Amino acid sequence: MVSTKTGQNYRERALKLYPWVCGRCGRDFNGKNLRELTVHHKDHNHDNNPPDGSNWELLCIYCHDNEHQRITDMRENTSKDEHEAATFNPFEKLKQMMEDKKD
Repeated sequence: MVSTKTGQNYRERALKLYPWVCGRCGRDFNGKNLRELTVHHKDHNHDNNPPDGSNWELLCIYCHDNEHQRITDMRENTSKDEHEAATFNPFEKLKQMMEDKKD
């Protein structure tokens, strides 16, 4: 596991800072199932381990996997070239409709 600059494991620090609850699904953890609670780096940079834990959130293994898969899917399914400007205008015919109502 990666250690913080102080030499203390960031998971151990996160478990001291935060309640043992998944930040996504709200599942509670205790000593028996605590191994299923992981530390997620909010900015996805595992070297960014501030002492106050501001880059961490505790997630269960399922929510943590889901978070990383969501990010992977987003990166794979979108690129700068694929983005197209929205062309649908819900108010396109509004002026004509308003004029028709006046008659």
